[in-house]
Amino acid sequence: MSTGRTLVRGLYFEDLEIGWKVRTPGRTVTEADIVAFAGLSGDYTPLHTDAEYARGTIFGERIAHGLLGLAIASGLATRLGFLEETVEAFTGLEWKFRAPIRIGDTIHAEIEVAQKRPAPDGRAGFVIFQVQVLNQRGEVVQKGQWTLLVRARGAQGMEPDRR
Repeated sequence: MSTGRTLVRGLYFEDLEIGWKVRTPGRTVTEADIVAFAGLSGDYTPLHTDAEYARGTIFGERIAHGLLGLAIASGLATRLGFLEETVEAFTGLEWKFRAPIRIGDTIHAEIEVAQKRPAPDGRAGFVIFQVQVLNQRGEVVQKGQWTLLVRARGAQGMEPDRR
């Protein structure tokens, strides 16, 4: 499995082989992340923002928003650069939230090319990535599939169709 240090930037549809895997660097989730996400999203659910309330839940403490974990995973993937300037669109998502992400957890993502399908015009293709988000204990906290439209090598420099 590759790490971000050895990747080529901007891989095209043809470069992404089924079974290719990569692991992102880790990132520690902080209280500040949760507060900022609550403000950005408008989701001030007490489980995330009220320590007294959260103590009485099955988690016993505040936890990160599930969508914050997904957003962080997406950001960690982009830090690697393998889809830099070649992703045309994020077109689909199937996602499961398996365990809480707690303040102080360090998460990373493991990403594998699961399927590929060329787009009808041949200028790009759909790539389905199998993604797992794991904490510092190796527990899967989130997982699912991301479908991205990735530019084909022959389409390099082509302007998008604006019709």
